[in-house]
Amino acid sequence: MKDKIRFSSKLGLIAATVGSAVGLGNIWRFPAETQENGGAAFLLVYLVCVCVLGIPVMLAEFTVGRSARADAIHSFQKLTPGKPWWIVGAIGVVASFLILGFYMVVSGWTLEYLVASVDGSLFKAEAPCEAVDFGVKMQEYVQTDVRPILFTLSMLVLNAVVLWRGVTKGIERLSNILMPLLFLLLIVFCCVSLTLPEASEGLKYFFTPDFSKIDGPVIVNALGQAFFSLSLGLGILITYASYYPGTTSLGRTAVTVSMLDLAVAILMGMIIFPVVTTFGIGDGDSLRGGTLVFVTIPEVFTRMQCTRLWSSLFFLLISVAALTSTISLGQVSVAFLQDAFRWSRHKAITCLFLLLLPISVACSLSQGSWNDFKLMGNNIFDFLDNFATNCLLPLGAMLLCIYIGWVLPKSTLIDQLTNRGALRAPWAPAVVLAIKYLAAPLIFVILISNFL
Repeated sequence: MKDKIRFSSKLGLIAATVGSAVGLGNIWRFPAETQENGGAAFLLVYLVCVCVLGIPVMLAEFTVGRSARADAIHSFQKLTPGKPWWIVGAIGVVASFLILGFYMVVSGWTLEYLVASVDGSLFKAEAPCEAVDFGVKMQEYVQTDVRPILFTLSMLVLNAVVLWRGVTKGIERLSNILMPLLFLLLIVFCCVSLTLPEASEGLKYFFTPDFSKIDGPVIVNALGQAFFSLSLGLGILITYASYYPGTTSLGRTAVTVSMLDLAVAILMGMIIFPVVTTFGIGDGDSLRGGTLVFVTIPEVFTRMQCTRLWSSLFFLLISVAALTSTISLGQVSVAFLQDAFRWSRHKAITCLFLLLLPISVACSLSQGSWNDFKLMGNNIFDFLDNFATNCLLPLGAMLLCIYIGWVLPKSTLIDQLTNRGALRAPWAPAVVLAIKYLAAPLIFVILISNFL
C-alpha cells in the first residue's frame, strides 16, 4: 500500500467510513432485535453500548490502521514484529471475506427486488383475481437457481468497478454520492411513516422505555448489535484508517461515524414501528431479516398509494446500503493482497473476485437446488453467516481489545488520539480503561452466549 494513498477530504473520509458501517445490519437486523428485546429499553441500552464501548473499540481499530499504514494483517506485524498478533488481523480478513461471499447474494436479492419494483412484476399475482403472496414471491425470486446468480454477478461487477477505480476515485467518490442519498431516502420514508394513523403508538413503543425489561440478555444483545452495526472486528476500520491523513482527529471521526450509524438505526425504527402498529405486523418473525425486507414491507406497500414508487425507493435504499457494505468488505481483502504479494490493485481485485465467485454462487444455490447439502446442520449460506458473524467477528473484536489494552504500548494509542500531541484528548485514559476492562470481557460474554 503506497503511503501517498489518502482520502482526499474530510467529507469523503466520513462518508466512506459511515458507508462501511451502515449496512443491512442497521436496516433488517435492528428492528427485529428491538422488537424482541423490549422496544425502547433495548434502544436505550444499545445507545449506551455504542457510546461507552463501540466508540472506544472503533478508536482502537483506527489506532492500529493509521499508526501502521498497512492492511489488517500487516498492521499488527508492523506494530509488534515477530509476535503472533497478526492472527487478529487474519481473523478480520477471513471474516470479511466470508461475509462478503454471502452478502453478495443478499445484495443480489435487493437488486432483483429493485428491478421487480420498477417494472411492477413484484406486485403481479399469478391469477388476475388473486392477492400477491409475497412469501411465495420470495421463494420464487430467491430459491431458483439462475436468476439470483445473475443478480449476484451484477453486484460482483458493480463492486469490482468501484474498487478498480481506487480509494479516492472509487470508494470515496461513490460514498460522497450514496451516503447523502441513503439518508435522504431514510428521511423521506420516515416522513411517510409518521403520517400513518397509528404512528404515535409506534413511536411510543420505540422511544418510551420500560426499565423493567432491561436484563442480562437484553444487554448482551444490544452490545452484539452495536458491534455488528459498527462493523467492528472485521478489519474494515483498520484498513480504512490506514488511508486517513495524519491531521484527522480520530476521536471526532469515531464520534461522527458512530452517531450517523446510530441515526440510521433510529430512523429505521421510526419507519418500521409506526408501520407495525398501523398495519398489525407486530410478531417477531415479520421483522426479522429477509422476512421484513422481502415479505412484510412489500405487503405494506400494497396498502399505500403509489405502491411501485415507494417499493422502488425502498429497494433502492436497501441496495445502496448493501453496495457500500460490500465495497468496504472487499477493500479489506484487496489491501491485504496488495501488501502481501506486492500486487497491483487491479491484479488484487481480479484475484479476489475469482476466489469470491464460486463461494457466492454456492451460497446462492444453497437457497435452491443445493439446499440439502449441509455443513454442521446448515446450508452453505447459513453456515458462513453463523461462523463469520457469531464466531469470527466477536473473537476478532475481543482479541483486538486485549491487544490494544495489554500488548500495544499505551503511548501508541495516545499518540494517535492526540495526533502526536497536536490535539488535546483528556478523555484518552477513559478510552484505554473501557477497552481493557469493559469491552474485552463483555465481548467474551457475547462469544460464549452465541454457542449456548
